[in-house]
Amino acid sequence: MRQNLGRSTRSIYLSLACLSLALHLLLAFFCLSVLQTACVLPTSSSSSSIPKADTLHRQPVFHASSSSAASSSHKLPTSDKHHKLNSNTWHHVGKGSLGEAAEQEKTLIGAGKVIQKVKGHSKLEALFRHPLYNLPRPEPQKDDWLLRVKTREDVKETESYDKVSWTRDVKTHPPWLRFHLGISRWELYNRKDPNLVQLTHSLRMNSLYKYYKISVPRCTALFALSACVPVQKTGGTQLKLLISFPNYGQALLKPMKQPRDAETNENLFYFSDFERHNAEIAAFHLDRLLGFNRIPPVVGRLINVTTEIREVTTDHRLSSTFFTSPVGNMCFYGLCEYYCSTEHPVCGQPHALEVSLAAMLPDLSLAPRRSWRSPWRRAYSRTKLAQWEKDPTYCDTVKQTPPYNQGTRLVDLIDMAVLDFLMSNMDRHHYETFEKFGNETFLLHLDNGRAFGRHSRDEPSILAPLQQCCRIRRSTLLRLRLLSLPSFRLSDVMRESLAQDPLAGVAPLLSEPHLSALDRRLASVLQVVQACQDQHSDVIYDDLDEYDQQPD
Repeated sequence: MRQNLGRSTRSIYLSLACLSLALHLLLAFFCLSVLQTACVLPTSSSSSSIPKADTLHRQPVFHASSSSAASSSHKLPTSDKHHKLNSNTWHHVGKGSLGEAAEQEKTLIGAGKVIQKVKGHSKLEALFRHPLYNLPRPEPQKDDWLLRVKTREDVKETESYDKVSWTRDVKTHPPWLRFHLGISRWELYNRKDPNLVQLTHSLRMNSLYKYYKISVPRCTALFALSACVPVQKTGGTQLKLLISFPNYGQALLKPMKQPRDAETNENLFYFSDFERHNAEIAAFHLDRLLGFNRIPPVVGRLINVTTEIREVTTDHRLSSTFFTSPVGNMCFYGLCEYYCSTEHPVCGQPHALEVSLAAMLPDLSLAPRRSWRSPWRRAYSRTKLAQWEKDPTYCDTVKQTPPYNQGTRLVDLIDMAVLDFLMSNMDRHHYETFEKFGNETFLLHLDNGRAFGRHSRDEPSILAPLQQCCRIRRSTLLRLRLLSLPSFRLSDVMRESLAQDPLAGVAPLLSEPHLSALDRRLASVLQVVQACQDQHSDVIYDDLDEYDQQPD
């Protein structure tokens, strides 16, 4: 009797134990399924590494502020209803939510690191939603575009024409070609153009095809690039490489030569300074934050010196300068006027090298450019001073000299001086414009490698055009004042913008002292403008017409 009772009790206990175990397993499976459902991303977001036009509002770098963003390179910004400018919108900085930036992960090319953007307040997105960054443009006419796609009738049968992959349909054009076709009389690119995301993506993702030392292709037709023969061009003060991609796109490469946080030696003259790859990247972002859009897109990238330069270059003079350093790093020095020697090599670690890649402008045979000597060019001498450094009334002469005596050329030059002062670039001896547009166009802000060399000292002489002429665009001044506000602080939006570059995963592209220097220099620019307004009544060049209200 006792044995039967014991067996029954054990059976009950065993059944309860099995039931409990089953319940725990069921609960575990249920929790696992819930977690997977919450973490799995939509399949559409991972179907392509290139963002589409309708998802650009999630892109923190080149995002469209409305659903009516340009669908092609030939769509210029228009006046949206919610961005219509009036006396009230100047005071409106944006109420309510500024938009939560979607948490993103960008894999650092070649390094396996990840850059993350934390959810929260995005000053950069709020800045680009402000009316000052959405000013209306006149409807572009045929002559307002730098280039046009040739028709079949325009192209001779003897010329090379890629009929298979490229047509007049913009969707068949590679990003670099859409960038070229989007250059207008007013700016190099439209910030809202979805192609900019694809262009920067291709610069940092495309496999490197060939390297040439300052080579310039010559073509007779817009679509004849496959038949171009690169020609080596001598000259240049420091080492640069022209990169050719398999889709015929090209980029200008500048290598890393010194640590990012290294300040320029105070005993060096401005013309003896190194060029910095991170300065080119930062200059592009700063130019965009100022609303100029006059620097070609630039991205950072890690490359392999051995497999992506030495083993593929067709430039024998360049390949002859490669060597292995005593510690086993692959180095080269190329051919140029300064710092191209075994004492100043460019070295990998041991093969990985940081570089900047800037999208190339259209070839000179297609879009000729004119080079202008800057009236405020420095003497580039250890002992002599330029005329503007000795004559405080120098601008009176400039104002009477073409092309500065009419149009916007003078305020264009002052825009460039403000940009150079903010990034401490003293190496602005010439500037360029597209010949097609004559004097009614913007200035190209090219070659910024010597910027951001010193954060501990400002160079007031860079602002000489503003100080001596006491003239500035109204839109430029309003943006500068906006960037001085705590809600749009220049250093904050610059930090956020630079964080999207692939090289930001290695180290910040600009150190905190450089970012702080931007705020300090911005305050100096506003002080100079205020001093001008205290002494003169015609300081502001009103390019906003009826929009005469200013932000607080």
